[in-house]
Amino acid sequence: MIRLALAALLIASPAGAADMAFFVKNLRSQGVAVELFSRDRNEVWPGGDKVFLIRPQSQKSVPISCNPGEHICWGAWVDGDDSISAGVGPDNDQPCDNCCFICTEHSTETIDLVE
Repeated sequence: MIRLALAALLIASPAGAADMAFFVKNLRSQGVAVELFSRDRNEVWPGGDKVFLIRPQSQKSVPISCNPGEHICWGAWVDGDDSISAGVGPDNDQPCDNCCFICTEHSTETIDLVE
């Protein structure tokens, strides 16, 4: 029984993956959409053409599983108007100085989205 549980655990989580979280605070008066992008491989969170939606003046914890040492960048934009964006933007193509973090096991990074 224990062997089956261990085997299921090993299959469910990729080898070497780190669990990390991003705490996103939307201090704007509009709702925002957020995506996280890997700079080291072709990975996007939440993926599947989905986004993390965060209501005005609210916050959300966004857990991800990433590779230790991987560079994770965030892009955010006003929900319904991606011409108003921050970080690397909705297409991961805008330059930024402080919108990327290093994937570290059991860590949390904070993103403050302001007007």
